[in-house]
Amino acid sequence: MSFVRLATCNLNQWAMDLRGNLSRVCASIADAKAAGCTFRTGPELELSGYGCEDAFLEPDTFTHSWEMLAELLSSSLSEGILCDIGMPVLHRNVAYNARVLVLNRKVLGIRPKICLANDGNYREMRYFTPWYISPDRPGFGELEEYFLPRSIRQVTGQVKVPIGIFAIAAADTAIGFESCEELFTPLAPHIGLSLDGVEIIANGSGSHHQLRKLQTRIDLVRGATEKAGGVYLYANHKGCDGGRLYFDGCAMVWVNGMLVAQGSQFEGLDEVETVVATVSLADVRAKRANFISRSYQVGQVAARACTCRALACASPVLPAERAVPRIIHFLP
Repeated sequence: MSFVRLATCNLNQWAMDLRGNLSRVCASIADAKAAGCTFRTGPELELSGYGCEDAFLEPDTFTHSWEMLAELLSSSLSEGILCDIGMPVLHRNVAYNARVLVLNRKVLGIRPKICLANDGNYREMRYFTPWYISPDRPGFGELEEYFLPRSIRQVTGQVKVPIGIFAIAAADTAIGFESCEELFTPLAPHIGLSLDGVEIIANGSGSHHQLRKLQTRIDLVRGATEKAGGVYLYANHKGCDGGRLYFDGCAMVWVNGMLVAQGSQFEGLDEVETVVATVSLADVRAKRANFISRSYQVGQVAARACTCRALACASPVLPAERAVPRIIHFLP
């Protein structure tokens, strides 16, 4: 059987405390590596903090977030572990709420958020723009080129990386990404990703507490993995980040509709809570292969192409040096 060891986390981040936020991100990666994990995901906008509000309208917030990521890449923390990190990104003078994928001191790509939370206490569209995908064409749209800032170029030697909706292909599995609100939408990205063979999906969230909202999140993740099969990692902030809201953590790992690991919701004063699980990819494949209606729908989804890059992607099962360097581009 193919086993994979994965990590998600609750982090007690603070808005605009970039140095402190970086230290907690690094601590969670160190915890994951110490536990033998080769993939780690973290909360939404974890480097800057979620509740920066109008500070997201200042270019310095984006610049300093990249500087913090450059410090992480200057260390050995990302060696041998694929890290999914939440931070704000400015692309063609447009602000995006994004996930940045790093491995072995390199940036693999940038995954911007498609659906922004803009109801209740959320005002994400005041600060960010949703990544545009044409409704006239199937799939997740084209990948674009993102030119990295000087702080990253000096550390990695890279000039540009892909930005858009993609999955990371390892030697023996594929990993896709959602971000908070996208899980709540009727046509959530995990549906298309799962049908196209992505077996592990990571969701970095900034979800605050309100009555029965945790049950909603649990129902959504359970339903996503029970119906489509697969592994789903959920990460969240925990505590008050300096604004009006309290984030209630509860990082989780689900497999095929079953909860296999869960972090705390309120208790504890810990700044970093890393949740680790060992899951079987064989169980995912067996469930999907025996669901004939799903198999029929797989033939109706958009085709995908694999584009090789100069970067090796870590395999959740095999050592990084044996991995296959691929970014999966979902063709429009």
